[in-house]
Amino acid sequence: MSKTLEKQVAVISGGLGDIGRAIALELARRGADIAIGDVRDESAARPSRAQSSGGFADQVRELGVRFRYDAVDVANAAQVTEWVATVERDLGVPTLIIPNAATVTLAGVRDVTAEQWSKELGVNLDGAFHLAQAGALRMLAHKKPGRIVFVGSWAAHAPHNNILAYCVAKAGLRMLCKCMAIDLARDGILVNEVAPGYVDAGLSAGIWAKKPGAKENAAQRVPTGQLIDAADVAAQVAHLCEPANRHMTGSVLLMDGGLSLVTPAKR
Repeated sequence: MSKTLEKQVAVISGGLGDIGRAIALELARRGADIAIGDVRDESAARPSRAQSSGGFADQVRELGVRFRYDAVDVANAAQVTEWVATVERDLGVPTLIIPNAATVTLAGVRDVTAEQWSKELGVNLDGAFHLAQAGALRMLAHKKPGRIVFVGSWAAHAPHNNILAYCVAKAGLRMLCKCMAIDLARDGILVNEVAPGYVDAGLSAGIWAKKPGAKENAAQRVPTGQLIDAADVAAQVAHLCEPANRHMTGSVLLMDGGLSLVTPAKR
């Protein structure tokens, strides 16, 4: 694969989840140095004691790029600012910012608690803002162009009554994307959102695993009949990071297999 992202530094939150890992590997294949953050301990990015190699960090470095991992809570603005500053000192100014960290609570308006609501918006919306803002400010300070790609969801526009806080957070993220895009366009920083439908990985896969038949039922509701995998999402994120993408900003790259063309999910 052509090293189209060589000399770029990518910062990815939620980097130890299925989608975060896939994004890191895809950007690394294209030549970007990789910095991931997650709430889990650094050991999760390294091989276990029973392994001599094969940890995620090794997988990335084997692609010929630099890699670092930091434990960071994206809901904490100070931690995010320090994380981005640390990445800059170690790898260089981050120019590819991927707010990907997310959580989901299975609760509707009748039963979601104040604590669940606050936590979910804190990670899914506040956390995305903290990383996007911190990255943008460093690019502006160094007068560098770059890309910010939010990992959103079709749930931003399709009501799901059992994941109320998630839908609201992703809807807010979409407007954040648009507001940042218009503000940063003249500085060469393009801001977009990838909005997947049903992804057979990460949060969705975890929910389906608890409900026999749920995965198959989800696939049947998709007009294309296919679920999305983490690598599919990563490919679209990488597409929006490419230097050849010079005109898309404030856009939503909707990849939901046609779900938005049919009745919004009710369960």
